Amino acid sequence: MDTGKIIESLRKKLNWSQSELSDKTNVSLVMTGKYERGEAMPSIEADKSIANAFNVSLDYLREEGVNASFDKKTVQRLKDIQSLDSDKQKMLFKLIDTVIRDTKAKSAYNS
Repeated sequence: MDTGKIIESLRKKLNWSQSELSDKTNVSLVMTGKYERGEAMPSIEADKSIANAFNVSLDYLREEGVNASFDKKTVQRLKDIQSLDSDKQKMLFKLIDTVIRDTKAKSAYNS
């Protein structure tokens, strides 16, 4: 998915009009439409403003980098996990692994 489609998808997910997005980002309505249609690429300033409005990282908006699939809240949680002592990390990862395993098993069973 390209940046314009990501912008459009995030905007629709929040039930915002292009005008609302334009107001929240100080990006003109004309340019907002051009970005979504893939007729123009946002400048770095516009990218930052759009990413902040959606509370996602620039990586996420551009689908680049190691954090491209994570929103800011998820990235912050990962950073917080890294700051925990190793015993707490192990306990948390064990819980996460258990939930993931159970979810996959349930999904496979229902297929």
